[in-house]
Amino acid sequence: MAVYMSDDLDITINGVDLSNHVTSVTFSEITDALETTSFGQNFRSRIGGLKDGTVDVEFNQDFAASSVQATIRTLLGTVAPIVLKPTGAAVATTNPSFTFSVLVDEWPTFGNAVGELATVSVSWPLTTAVVEATS
Repeated sequence: MAVYMSDDLDITINGVDLSNHVTSVTFSEITDALETTSFGQNFRSRIGGLKDGTVDVEFNQDFAASSVQATIRTLLGTVAPIVLKPTGAAVATTNPSFTFSVLVDEWPTFGNAVGELATVSVSWPLTTAVVEATS
């Protein structure tokens, strides 16, 4: 897979495939930048510190059994596993999976104005290292 259009992202949350209700995902990993500059240096030097990350997800809300509300609201306050893949195809070097856990620390059940599509947006912090698999 070289360049592709993002129209088939695969996301599983706590073992439930919610791909058909997700309209946007932003998955970011970061690391602290620890300064190591000492006297005699005229340019700052740094090393990487603790890693962190977030996953931002936008859902089309759905109150049906085993769908968005039923799956996510019960996870509020807990740590849940997430698996992301660029497409719904099998895991491969061109379609790696990213597995990690998040703290489900927010769930805004409602948040739309009259006449708008019922959506829910969340930003959850990672609680584990990310495991990338290609097979």
